[in-house]
Amino acid sequence: MENLKEFFEKRTSIRRYEREAISPEQLEVIYAAIRNTPTSYNGQQFTVIDVTDQELKEQLYEITNQKQIKTCNHFMFFCADFNRIAVLAKAKKIDMPRFQDTVDGVMVGIIDAALAMQNAVVAARLCNLGSCCIGYARTANPEKIAELLQLPKGVFVVCGLAIGVPREQPDVKPKLPASLMIHQNHYRTDDMTPELIDYDNTVINYNQTRTGTKSDNDWCDHILDYYREALKYRMRDYLVEQGCEVLK
Repeated sequence: MENLKEFFEKRTSIRRYEREAISPEQLEVIYAAIRNTPTSYNGQQFTVIDVTDQELKEQLYEITNQKQIKTCNHFMFFCADFNRIAVLAKAKKIDMPRFQDTVDGVMVGIIDAALAMQNAVVAARLCNLGSCCIGYARTANPEKIAELLQLPKGVFVVCGLAIGVPREQPDVKPKLPASLMIHQNHYRTDDMTPELIDYDNTVINYNQTRTGTKSDNDWCDHILDYYREALKYRMRDYLVEQGCEVLK
């Protein structure tokens, strides 16, 4: 059990990759992990687009400025998908309810896709491969990426995942302690502030002493800066454009 615990505690995001290709056997394991993801009602409301075409990866890099997209062996887009069942419903002449127009429908698609991506992350690590989740693949220029991927209505990108043979082994970033992340029986009602301050200081120390680029970033300000930046994203407009008229 200790080895399993270490397996998860030493997971890091890999942003530099060797030119070496992923073997067919490794890819088969990753695909199996993706296909067997638990999903809501076994609806499997997700699709993965596995990008290996270098020209397309270069175009995606130009949009996102995320270098690992063009240097990884496989870049996978995990998408919520309500098109596939609509195709079958049309063939069977069954009325298709507009579940994708509801908040719960969009959440189901996002959760299914996210679970599939996490399965792929674990499978890649089991195959001694590295990976890096890239949310910016969703937000950089969603309309252009939808065009490049030829996404039909009812399909939208949730997140991207770079996978390849690692060329680096970054320091493991400190995570919140279990006492702050996993609550027992109900949400904590005591004062979490002292533990949060301790964690914030742990992150500052990590950033000041880490291998490679150093900074004085804490956790709180850094994450709040991300929230402020994310307020500029027009994700609702993108969802509507992709045929999910949620909250319209």
